[in-house]
Amino acid sequence: MATTNSSAGTNVHEIADGIYRINTPVSLVPGGFSFNQYLVVDDQPLLFHTGPRKLFPLVRAAVDSVIPASRLRFIALSHFEADECGSLNEWLAVAPQSVPLCSRVAAMVSVDDVADRPALAMADGAMLDLGSRSVKWLDAPHLPHGWETGYLMESRTGTLFCGDLFTQGGVGAAALSREDILDSSEAFRQPMDYFSHSTHTRQLIEHLAAQSPGTLACMHGSAWSGDGAGLLRALGERLVPG
Repeated sequence: MATTNSSAGTNVHEIADGIYRINTPVSLVPGGFSFNQYLVVDDQPLLFHTGPRKLFPLVRAAVDSVIPASRLRFIALSHFEADECGSLNEWLAVAPQSVPLCSRVAAMVSVDDVADRPALAMADGAMLDLGSRSVKWLDAPHLPHGWETGYLMESRTGTLFCGDLFTQGGVGAAALSREDILDSSEAFRQPMDYFSHSTHTRQLIEHLAAQSPGTLACMHGSAWSGDGAGLLRALGERLVPG
């Protein structure tokens, strides 16, 4: 895959079988930043993160370069924030069979009020069949932030859609990295720590690590391939030393 908007730099790359990273670089912070969305192509296609509302035309064009956006069935979000779901209703409009997908808390406190269609509210451990693959919802309240936070684990490729975990500065030029991202993500976090540092951080990290992901689909920066469980536990050690 390649660039879908040359002026904005929006680009699409397949990071695992049937899973595409849509990446748009922005200049919000010194050194650059990026917003990623992830498209899972199957009988019932799923988009994880919508991107901010103002990026909707760019992200829609990128989705359309892979499959017709109207085919989307699930518009998923980790937690309620502009880069997660700012264009949720725009997606519901262009994909008439789609519904929001989120945690039960997110549906209760935000999504079912804001969205134009009711959400599919997922309990921790709930499975969703997309066709040839399935995804599991994993509750992760306050990790890194937001009472309603949760993530999706895709079983066939071992991809964990891990949202704001391992956020990296820069434009995410490498669609999929095998190099260290822990140090770079921690360097980005330190000046403006966006983690809530919940008393349950270590247990929540272990909950994710137990899924043994081989790919981490980060919302900002490069996706990552390797021992996901080990990297998650290493993050836990940084967040809760000792």
